[in-house]
Amino acid sequence: MNRVLFLILIGLGGAAILVSLGVWQIQRLAWKEGVIADIDARILATPVDLPASPDPATDAYLPVQATGVMAGDTLRVLVSQKDIGAGYRLITAFENAGVRVLLDRGFIAVNAAQPDSPAAEVTVTGNLQWPQETDDFTPEPDIANNIWFARDVPAMAAALDTDPVLIVARSVSPAESGVAPFPVDTSRIPNDHLQYAITWFSLAAIWLAMSLLFLRRRRASSSES
Repeated sequence: MNRVLFLILIGLGGAAILVSLGVWQIQRLAWKEGVIADIDARILATPVDLPASPDPATDAYLPVQATGVMAGDTLRVLVSQKDIGAGYRLITAFENAGVRVLLDRGFIAVNAAQPDSPAAEVTVTGNLQWPQETDDFTPEPDIANNIWFARDVPAMAAALDTDPVLIVARSVSPAESGVAPFPVDTSRIPNDHLQYAITWFSLAAIWLAMSLLFLRRRRASSSES
């Protein structure tokens, strides 16, 4: 009897732990959805003037609007868009009221000719961003072929002699022919908590079923003996 009670406790205790992990993931899901909703609201807020000294901690995703000129070389960042395929983000220096920052102009297909930067002033509406796209596995830029493999803001700022600030364009007026804006959004923020919760709840159900099956077999074995 004591052995049966021990097995029941193990079955219920293991299931309780797995259920609690599932509940924790549901709580994390609600938290992550709130974070994403806050970021979405910030991205789509009314644009403001470009701050004199943007702060990565407080100004990430800040919507801005600025009028200025593109200057100097353009860096190409190899990326891929769903349903479109491989291409490049075009990163060019942008000068506004004495401030020189990076501008992510948008996307061109990998086999498309790189368009020249507009010579006249343009008005850019977009969001400030300091993307965390580099890690120990990110290749070094292919400088000879002008191919970067991540938007490394400090390194790009050094290459183009700008402040380490990036505006990701939502629109450019007048619009650039052949360049499609690739704006900031929340689609790449991972949110797998629902799948994790389903996994934990499923494991709890399996644990209970296996525990019940084991107890039934033990009971049948005891009856036969």
